[in-house]
Amino acid sequence: MKQPLILRSPWLNREHGVTMVLVAIAMVAIVAMAAMSIDVITLYLAREEAQRSADTAALAAARVISLSGMTGDPGNTTSNWQAICGGTSSPATQAATAIALQNVVGGAVANSVIVMYAGGGVSSPDCSKLPVSPPGVFGFNPMVTVQVQRTNLPSFFSRIWGKTGSSVSARSTTEAFNPSLSGSIMGSIVPVQPSCVKPWIVPNRDPWTLGSLSGPYCDQTGQKVCNAIVKTADGTIFHPGISLNGGNSQGIIGETFWLNADCQYSPANCQLQTQPRANYVNLAAGLHIQPPPSLHYVPGQVLNNAAAVPSCGSSSTWETAVAGCDQSTLYQCGVQSSNTASPNMVDLSENPAGSGDTTNGLQCLIHEVDASDGQPDGQDTLNLYSAPSSYPFQILAGTSNPLVATGLASGSPISSSVSIASLPIYDDQAVTIGLGTTPVTIIGFLQVFINAVDQYGNVNVTVLNVVGCSNGSGPSVGTNPVTGTSPVPTRIITPQ
Repeated sequence: MKQPLILRSPWLNREHGVTMVLVAIAMVAIVAMAAMSIDVITLYLAREEAQRSADTAALAAARVISLSGMTGDPGNTTSNWQAICGGTSSPATQAATAIALQNVVGGAVANSVIVMYAGGGVSSPDCSKLPVSPPGVFGFNPMVTVQVQRTNLPSFFSRIWGKTGSSVSARSTTEAFNPSLSGSIMGSIVPVQPSCVKPWIVPNRDPWTLGSLSGPYCDQTGQKVCNAIVKTADGTIFHPGISLNGGNSQGIIGETFWLNADCQYSPANCQLQTQPRANYVNLAAGLHIQPPPSLHYVPGQVLNNAAAVPSCGSSSTWETAVAGCDQSTLYQCGVQSSNTASPNMVDLSENPAGSGDTTNGLQCLIHEVDASDGQPDGQDTLNLYSAPSSYPFQILAGTSNPLVATGLASGSPISSSVSIASLPIYDDQAVTIGLGTTPVTIIGFLQVFINAVDQYGNVNVTVLNVVGCSNGSGPSVGTNPVTGTSPVPTRIITPQ
């Protein structure tokens, strides 16, 4: 049987291959979108790398400022700001630039790193050009902004549209936060709560300055009294400024003195020689304390879970806190001694003089070889000893520094050291230390460099920074403290 004839429309004949054309067009669109997404992701990742670079660079600059003691001279009375952040050749700017250029942005280092300092509504690459009024805008809370830019980023597929390169930029602002006077500057009291604070609680007395504080005497004759370290009214430093040669000619930063345990040497428990004071004279045999300038300290209460102990170990919880890090005891500005929930405590069941806990713990911590002479031998040192007329203070690696064993030459400058410690200051005008434990109010912190320890637990220190507890007697309700390992912590405040 003959098959019927199937007639085809001429229009259908003309549609041969249309599907292939549509697929080809769709493939172009798909490839174009894939190409665009690859380049967009590349730019996104480069932007994230630029932000990380800016963050770490700004934090590095803020850390240099924090360790310099600059916030101890908030009015730049000694004209030392320029030595820290005074332009492109200053340590803070160089640290930020070096860190930024160590980070890769889009496969290569940044093309541009700009470092600016801000205070009082003014920005400048030279912090010494910033206004010092209103007081402390930059001096108390130095802010540094780092902008990182990478241009001519490689593009893979977008060059189809004639685009051969892109650029990314990121900015980060950090702050070295000193809470002194923050109630006046920032409108609210912002306390600090540093971790790993050494349990040497010192009275609010400056052994280098004689003044009008009531209470225990401050000189060898028993006729004069000390000035305060910080003012309890607003947290400001009583004698701000930066001194050289270990003295007090221009301010408390740079003062060098002995911390003497306020305990008789022989008893198992601490029996106070006097109420804690400055410049106590060794009138009785066997007290084994160093002569003035000196400042008494009393042992702080240490809980049983102190951590981060060096490998040389320790024999007691208190020694553990000295040799390593007491992460459990939180010394917070302004927590009143009357606060029964969590006051800071002085604990006279410890005798850091007679037990050897301070000596053994510090020898372990700072790698001091011989404590019998009370002199540096093996541990890190400050250039206060080798070049006492120079600022900023520079930390030099000692022969026992672990970095020396890896190839670093002893005497080389280093950016940090285990010899840097923070100490709580208590309001000795408001409480009398008694037997057992006594609650105290912490009104500030000393950041010191430990130069040496002797065999009787006396510690030679140089003041690197001072922090007061802001205005009033405590933090505002609901105000979270600023935490960190330093009483002048660094923090990112406006990542952009």
